[in-house]
Amino acid sequence: MKSVFKLSSSRLALLAAFGLTAAAYTPAIAADLGGDCCADLEERVAELEATTARKGNRKVSLTVSGWVNESVMVWDDGAESNAYVGTNTLEQSRFRFVGEAQIAPGYSAGYTMEIGVQGHPLNKFDQTSPSGNASPNTTDNILTVRKSNWWLKSKDLGKVTVGLEGTALYHVLDDADGANTRNFSDAQAAGAYNPNFFLRHNGLPIGSGLRWSSILQGVDNGTVGQDGRRNIVRYDSPTIAGFVLTASWGEDDDWGMALTYSNKLGDFLVLGKVGYGENSDEHIGCSTKTAPTDCQLFGAAATVMHAPTGLYVYGGYAQNRDVRVADLTGAAAVGTNATSSLWFIQGGIEQKWVPLGKTTLFGEYRHDDGGSKDSGAAFSTTLAPATALSSTSLNFVGAGAVQHIDAAEMDLYVVYRHADGNITNVANQTLSLDAFDAVIMGGLIKF
Repeated sequence: MKSVFKLSSSRLALLAAFGLTAAAYTPAIAADLGGDCCADLEERVAELEATTARKGNRKVSLTVSGWVNESVMVWDDGAESNAYVGTNTLEQSRFRFVGEAQIAPGYSAGYTMEIGVQGHPLNKFDQTSPSGNASPNTTDNILTVRKSNWWLKSKDLGKVTVGLEGTALYHVLDDADGANTRNFSDAQAAGAYNPNFFLRHNGLPIGSGLRWSSILQGVDNGTVGQDGRRNIVRYDSPTIAGFVLTASWGEDDDWGMALTYSNKLGDFLVLGKVGYGENSDEHIGCSTKTAPTDCQLFGAAATVMHAPTGLYVYGGYAQNRDVRVADLTGAAAVGTNATSSLWFIQGGIEQKWVPLGKTTLFGEYRHDDGGSKDSGAAFSTTLAPATALSSTSLNFVGAGAVQHIDAAEMDLYVVYRHADGNITNVANQTLSLDAFDAVIMGGLIKF
């Protein structure tokens, strides 16, 4: 997100502009203005300042930035279809305030406050409504606090952040996307575009309202290997030979470490991330998402792009292992699977074929092998009317195009997504899922 304005220079710019104008015309009209010219100038500047945003002090800079990301989603679950309009929650609309003040040469302090904005959030769409079926509806037209933290930064020693911020494994797969698909079809897109829609088998709902979110693993948009935004202490090292080390700890207890590499090697642009962490917070699950847990998370992903042609490959692997489930014995362990994993690959080309800006064309595939939800999720069959879910095997196929518009710092995108697979219960009975297809069309504009 890019800076829009720095407020500290506004008064100076206005005074300079009016001063130059007054100086240019003084010889011709000095007799008419008398002693009122400066008073008139100050009055005009005061009027302009009264309608201009300002910061609290002159020591800490203030930068305001953000983006708006709204889309149209056309979907078909095999039994019905519709089209909804709403906020693209893969990377939702937001605004951000960032402040920074220099303490000494090479040392600074600052803060970040980021607020999410959503009208109809895309991840709440289902077959009944673009607002979902929650009553009362608490997801539409709200603001959410995404980040709120302060930090200290040294050019040579790195940066320490305290407060609500992404953990070391936050977007460990997504941020390895080096193409302009990062905000529209990255590693977690499969879990972000249709999580609230009900599952179907032969056109009929499964169980008592199982949704895609019921069978997708991971706490970050149904994507294993990734953690979320937490109340943490985080450290980011300075860049050394293209590498940045990140470590975080917080809550009760959530810790992780990640390594990021970014560099140009000959004609190739390389971006990669790898991370490992553990989460024993009783309020943040692993395979269950809600029950007490002891979760081990691993994720690794990278993009390699041939700079002259724009051809690229982006892919990765991730795994969650719930130690609590793995330690179950006897009857409690029947049908359980402590490990969930996924792998994905995306290939495409990114080139400036038109004067507007770069065009990105891509195709992708993701496969999930989900472990036991161990959360009472059940589906009905003729042999086992209400049998707990044991494991899943899911496939996600996608393709699309993104057109960047340089003059407006805007992206227009269209993405096609297909999802299918099967689920297995503890009685080892497998049920196939009806395919879910969707086309998402939208735009993201930065400010």
